[in-house]
Amino acid sequence: MKSWKGIVWAVMLSVTLPLGLLYWHTTLFTCLLLAVWVAAVLAFSFFYNRRHFEEELRIQEKTLQQAANRTLNHHRHDWMNDLQVLYGYIQLNKPDKSVQCVERIKERIALDSRIAKLGIPSLVFYLQSFRTFSSNLELEVQVEEGLQLEDKLTPGQGEELTSVVMQTVRAYQYSGLTSQGDTRILRLSFTQDKGDILISFEGKGEHGNPELLQEQIYNIVQGKIMKAEQWRPSEAYVELRMPLEM
Repeated sequence: MKSWKGIVWAVMLSVTLPLGLLYWHTTLFTCLLLAVWVAAVLAFSFFYNRRHFEEELRIQEKTLQQAANRTLNHHRHDWMNDLQVLYGYIQLNKPDKSVQCVERIKERIALDSRIAKLGIPSLVFYLQSFRTFSSNLELEVQVEEGLQLEDKLTPGQGEELTSVVMQTVRAYQYSGLTSQGDTRILRLSFTQDKGDILISFEGKGEHGNPELLQEQIYNIVQGKIMKAEQWRPSEAYVELRMPLEM
């Protein structure tokens, strides 16, 4: 990034050369030289910037594809494990265990469906891909049946909601220290209360300084359309309220 900006600035500053010649000796030649030089600098800057942004887009697209592949592979691995456990119960002729395993699979499918129906692509992708990244925080997501936000929030509000959720989860993630191999749990719930959507965060385990965590969350929502309320430090619990457009 710095080298790219440095090249652009160096090329733009090169205009001082013909400009100095024009100031030192004003002739038709120096005027034409300055005009051609400026045109060349503008053309170079335009095409160089466009190529740079195209390269950034390719990198972002590749990063997104890699994240999607990790998510798909992680889900595939989970499904294979569930199927192997179910197959083992069937082979051992344990119908009760088999039924319980099928019920767990159905619950996971139903949860994935409810998450997808939230309708905000960035939020859905974040929630479904969180498990694929190595983390000392396990995210347990709960979504109220029938909750859909796509037709209730503008695209800008949807991105704001995603940003607040991601930053709040990150605050919980780095708010406490755990021993190597230990994992803390954060329960994230989405429910609807009349004309509002409630997003609750409930941490399980040590979360460092509760007052500092509370301050971080209030800073995250500052200036946003949602507000933090019902803070319970002893339970590391906070509830965010966001009005919905009806």
